[in-house]
Amino acid sequence: MGDLGAGFGYLVKGQRWVGRRGRQYGFGLLPGLITLVLYVAALVALVFWADDAVAWATPFADTWSTPWPGLLRGFLTVLLWALALLLAVVSFTAMTLLIGQPFYEALSERVDASEGGQVPESGLSFWRELWISARDSLRVLVRVALYGLLLFAAGFLPVVGQTVVPAIGFCVSGFFLAEELTAVALQRRGLEFRERLALLKSRRLLTLGFGVPLTLCFLVPLVAVFLMPGAVAGATLMARDLRGERAEPDTAPDPDTVPGPGIAPDPDTAPGAASPPTSSAPTASAPTSSAPTAPAPPAAGPGPAPSRTA
Repeated sequence: MGDLGAGFGYLVKGQRWVGRRGRQYGFGLLPGLITLVLYVAALVALVFWADDAVAWATPFADTWSTPWPGLLRGFLTVLLWALALLLAVVSFTAMTLLIGQPFYEALSERVDASEGGQVPESGLSFWRELWISARDSLRVLVRVALYGLLLFAAGFLPVVGQTVVPAIGFCVSGFFLAEELTAVALQRRGLEFRERLALLKSRRLLTLGFGVPLTLCFLVPLVAVFLMPGAVAGATLMARDLRGERAEPDTAPDPDTVPGPGIAPDPDTAPGAASPPTSSAPTASAPTSSAPTAPAPPAAGPGPAPSRTA
C-alpha cells in the first residue's frame, strides 16, 4: 500500500511544483483551455442530437407497444452519455497533450532539470514526436473502448454490476490516464508504447495511486484544465521513480532559480553565480585635523638649562 500513497504523493508534488512557478503554470493552462472549448461544444451538440441519434439507430422499436420503446431509447441515451463522458475523460488528456506538445515537453524538461543530472532528449523532430504521440493516444483509446464494452456487459450482473464494476472502471481510466501523462517524460527516454505499459504494470499500485484520484478530479467541470500542468509535472517525477532515477543534490539547481525555455537566468540568483566581490582596500582611518600643530619643545638634555636675560 506504500506505492498507492506514493502515487498520490507525486500528484501533490506536481501541483506544488507548478504552483511555485507562475509563468510555467500560465503557459500550461493554454492547451487545456483550448481543448475544453472544443469538448464543451461537442457535448452540447450531443445534448441536442442524442435522442435523434438513438431513435435513428433503433427503428425496430417503433413497432413495440408502449412503454418499451421509450424505456429502451431512454436507457440507450443515458448509456451514450456515459460512454461520451468516459471517452471525454480519457481522450481529454490525449487531445490536450497533442495540442500542448511543445508546452508540456518544455515543462517536463524543466522538472528533470530541477532534479539534477542530464535532461534526457529523444533526438526526434517535432513532427515525428507529434506523430508518435497521436498514434499512441489512439492505441490507448482503443484499449479503453474495449475495456468499456466489457465493463458495460458486466454492469448487468446483479450487485456486482452496481458496486465492483464502477470501481474497476475508474481503475482502468486511471491507469491509462497515468500512461498518457508519463508518456511525455518516458518517450524522451526512448521507451516505446508497450515498454511504457510494462513499466507501469510493474508497479500497478503506484500508477493507480496517481491516476485514479486524477480521474475523479477530472470528472469535475473545469478542474482538468487547472490540474493538467501539475499533472504533467507529477507524472515526470513519477517516471523518474519508475526508471530508478534519483535527484542529485550536489548538482541539482535550486528549483526556484531554474530558468524556463527562452528565459535568461538571473545573474544574481542563478546557480553557481559568483558572490559579490569584497573590497581589498584598507579601512580608512578617522580623519585628522588639517590645522597646523605647534612644534614640540626640544627635549631637555643633561646639565643646566641656559639662562635668559631680560
